[in-house]
Amino acid sequence: MTEPHPTSAPVHTWLAEKMPADVRRSIDRIAAMDDVQHVAVMPDVHLAEDVCVGTVIATTRLIYPAAVGGDIGCGMLAAATNVGADALRSRDVAMRVLSELSRAVPSIKHRSARDAPSMPRSLVDRCLSCPSLDAVRRRDGTLQFATLGRGNHFLELQSDEAGQLWIMIHSGSRAMGQAIRGHHARETKLSGLDARSLEGRAYLFDSVWARAYAKASRRAMLDATERVLHDVIGARIDERTIIDCDHNHVAAELHFGQEWFVHRKGACPAGDGVPGIIPGSMGTRSFHTLGRGEPRSLCSSSHGAGRAMSRTDAKRRISSREFERQMQGVWFDPRLASQLREEAPSAYKDVREVMRVQRDLTRIVRELRPVLIYKGV
Repeated sequence: MTEPHPTSAPVHTWLAEKMPADVRRSIDRIAAMDDVQHVAVMPDVHLAEDVCVGTVIATTRLIYPAAVGGDIGCGMLAAATNVGADALRSRDVAMRVLSELSRAVPSIKHRSARDAPSMPRSLVDRCLSCPSLDAVRRRDGTLQFATLGRGNHFLELQSDEAGQLWIMIHSGSRAMGQAIRGHHARETKLSGLDARSLEGRAYLFDSVWARAYAKASRRAMLDATERVLHDVIGARIDERTIIDCDHNHVAAELHFGQEWFVHRKGACPAGDGVPGIIPGSMGTRSFHTLGRGEPRSLCSSSHGAGRAMSRTDAKRRISSREFERQMQGVWFDPRLASQLREEAPSAYKDVREVMRVQRDLTRIVRELRPVLIYKGV
């Protein structure tokens, strides 16, 4: 759906429900920002600081760090293993996997730099745009590399329709993305950085580094997960099946015959034939997809189901007992039930409805159900 904005950029929407008034106001404000040429709103849209999650904007010269967010390069990684999901049918086996994962893939940081996997040399040798960011890279960047994070980040073991066991990881650039966003957006807020200026080029340089860091971090977590699964159930990953896509970034892309800076905040690239990953929530289905290259969406799709409740509302309305009921059939650490309520399935939109309303953006190639989930709290 396209909605007219006489003094603003055109806004194209794919909605699973009526847009809340506060989200509508935020989208209207974004469409009216300087140099914004086009706005696409995904079905998982929900309110967030400055720019809503599930929003895609295009500009000709201005870069808006707020339209990417702090977790630059946050994304999804999936890979199949060579064993069936029934290898985790035993509670004892599942609990051992969960216990080993908590050690192999820390949620917050490694105990010391010696415990952390080594960052690729391409990341270590590449200085960021200012000394303060390089200091964060040497300290937090090292200790948080190959760690999962909290919130909606997760490591999930899943079964496809044929019963094959898959790994899915959702994580990003951790403290590095926040530091880069904070450094470059300190004075800009919702005013942009000219991509041709020193400041604009510095942000683009640092954000490319953060995307590479996040991708390498996910791969290191995949390798650690493979080691755990091999030790416990003899599993290996199939390298041919790996899918990696990130949903918080800005990139120069060609659309409608013009080169634009496309900002995605909680939206997957969905160019024609581009592989994607769209998770539901804890306890619900996830999907592997191929993009359809819809021009009006700036070749984008949703990055998930999207929140239906704020974290505060979810904690107030969903009891630990109700959370455990919703998670029936999925292995997780029951000691964390109270702390995980904000991520309960009912705190999110219906992912099947989200997929239905974006059928012209992406097509489903694989559906997966959760078997075991590991999350940091």
